[in-house]
Amino acid sequence: MSAEDWQIVWFTAWVSALSTVVILPFGLAAGLLLARRDWPGKSGAETILTLPLVMPPVATGLILLKLLGRRGALGGFLHFTWLGVLVSLSVMSFPLLVRSVRVAFEEVNPRLEQIARTLGASDLRVFWTITVPLAARGIIAGMILAFARALGEFGATIMVAGNIPGQTSTLSLAIFQSVQLGQDSHAFRLLAVSVVLAFAAVWTSECLSRRKRALL
Repeated sequence: MSAEDWQIVWFTAWVSALSTVVILPFGLAAGLLLARRDWPGKSGAETILTLPLVMPPVATGLILLKLLGRRGALGGFLHFTWLGVLVSLSVMSFPLLVRSVRVAFEEVNPRLEQIARTLGASDLRVFWTITVPLAARGIIAGMILAFARALGEFGATIMVAGNIPGQTSTLSLAIFQSVQLGQDSHAFRLLAVSVVLAFAAVWTSECLSRRKRALL
């Protein structure tokens, strides 16, 4: 592994972690809303939130490109920059976080929250002292899954941010480029790193989920 390869690994890891942190507040809000509220159009909202999981990533990337490209609705200030990578990873990993958070909140006993309210606790205090701690394992598992999804993102990223060495090149993009150039040994080295990172993330998420089920 060369210094350039480690730079790609580092860039992929930290921008994936940052995307997970960025989407966390929105994931908590969306998961709580879906878990505890019913409203007209809820099924439609759930469907829209899930679309990035089932649509081809390049299709999602094309939508983002329309919004973020140089002629896009948002002026193009993210196009071909690391911020474009961040947005792509965030959009593609957001549904996994929401689904995990929603399940975690649904498994919290509402009676415990009601008891806290009868003792004078505000809704905000109940959320941070009762709901979130009880759902913490599921939330963390969802964050790890979102991080793992971001690590492997390709289609939307290449549409929005391209593959600029030292600026927007992630593990997936670097592997693709190496294969295109016939550098198979280099591609397999990056693949090995990618597999290790993804395995560690998914394994940790599964361990948290198993412990959570064992406590229920």
